[in-house]
Amino acid sequence: MSVQDDLTAVERSLDALVQAVGKLETRIGGGLDIRRVRSDTDHLRESLALLKQSQAGAPPGRPAGPAKNEDEMVPVPDTPYNAALWTDAEDEGLGAKDRHAP
Repeated sequence: MSVQDDLTAVERSLDALVQAVGKLETRIGGGLDIRRVRSDTDHLRESLALLKQSQAGAPPGRPAGPAKNEDEMVPVPDTPYNAALWTDAEDEGLGAKDRHAP
């Protein structure tokens, strides 16, 4: 089953959920609890629409988003950091150099 098929199946299930919530709302009335459930189904519908949009631009068989190579090495330079970066920094747990602990 493709991602598009899965998204379509979720959309159909969500439509069925919206209809069921509508029927339930007519039976029990429009109280706070049912309004919350209605709001949740609306949020699910919006989230699904955003997901479908993001997947529309993705190449087939790959999720949308930047490609990551987790095995890629990141070089860390051996040169010391610029001391100015630490000018106002405090040693963790010790406080600033010019102050004493209480």
